[in-house]
Amino acid sequence: MQLNGELNPNDPEFFELLTGSFRRLVGRDLLARDRGPEWLYGDAPFVVLAHNTAPHPVFVYANGAAQRRFGYSWSEFVKLQSRLSAGPGERSERQALLDAVAQNGFMIGYRGLRVTKSGSRFWMEDGIVWQLRNGEGQDFGQAATFSKWVDVSTP
Repeated sequence: MQLNGELNPNDPEFFELLTGSFRRLVGRDLLARDRGPEWLYGDAPFVVLAHNTAPHPVFVYANGAAQRRFGYSWSEFVKLQSRLSAGPGERSERQALLDAVAQNGFMIGYRGLRVTKSGSRFWMEDGIVWQLRNGEGQDFGQAATFSKWVDVSTP
């Protein structure tokens, strides 16, 4: 499986990679088992993002909740380097998180400052970040989910 901007957001193979790796690594389901890729992309009330393993990872998936929260369309998201979801001052902390997830498989309870397309900032709260790892142990990237955030007011 190649993870790039050509991915269909409802692709069943990617959906299995996303939800299956979450289940194997985190030990619980990302969503109810009767929900499918269309629900996750269009109706899920929580954010789900994923990026690939490129040297400068690019988002390959952003569900509707992620698009609304960050202000990017699907076509904009899948061309965006994932580091740009954090401001310049937060990128080293974000990279440390991603390095820890690569080492440990996942992290629960993550809190990080993020930036939208318009430049507004928010704290993502209680995030879960995990490796996109298939059943054979091959890594395809990383994914994150969160359902709580706090907008940061600017003076």
